[in-house]
Amino acid sequence: MIDFASYTDAILSALQTNPRATDVIARKQEILDGVYSTHNFNPSSILFIGFSPTILSCAADVITVTAISQTARDYLKAKGVKFTYIPLDDLINYPKQFQVIVALEEFFTFAESDADQQNLIKIICSAATDLVISTLRDYKNQEFKDREFSLPALIRNGTESTVFVEYHDWDLKDRTLWNTMIYEIKNPSSTLTTYGAFPRRTMYFKQLAKFSTDAGAVGFLVHKNLMYKSLIKKNYEHVISIKFE
Repeated sequence: MIDFASYTDAILSALQTNPRATDVIARKQEILDGVYSTHNFNPSSILFIGFSPTILSCAADVITVTAISQTARDYLKAKGVKFTYIPLDDLINYPKQFQVIVALEEFFTFAESDADQQNLIKIICSAATDLVISTLRDYKNQEFKDREFSLPALIRNGTESTVFVEYHDWDLKDRTLWNTMIYEIKNPSSTLTTYGAFPRRTMYFKQLAKFSTDAGAVGFLVHKNLMYKSLIKKNYEHVISIKFE
């Protein structure tokens, strides 16, 4: 599977850099709370795929994380978060173990082929008893100017600033494939940190709905009043919930 843990290490770095981290965590939690409210649901067990600020505000009795680096695990432990870690490749051994699975940052686009995407969705859906929550951009209506770069994000902390630039290198033959690189630039030191490259593939709403239905979902909702924005880019992503019985 694609190294999603390394991708979300950039999210961790952005959170650590942000002087208003507490506000950021609260805003991200409001999005999940909005999903729970829609479904009239209060989960007691949650699996997070990749590092997310919402792990720090999670009130579930059982918190599990996967696709998360040792650096991120050490950070969560230092913050007093009690969680269990499982490797992403082992998730197939946890059928119907988690009430909610949270897979933000367009997780389902991190695949190299259609078969990989379908298998990934099948594995994630098979581990959830109630909801899978994810995010996607509207690739069907994506403008050309949004293809090569995400909107850069700037974080100011006193006299220092950090810029995150996400570059997408699209395949010249297959318009559904691209590689993503993240560049983190700290000023005034001009220190550069890179993340990637990450092979990715477009995912459309109807496509995700079909694949999740094939995997046993009974409901698929694109939340009209909820939009997600990553810490490393200013583009908005649609919030999606996939329901099971």
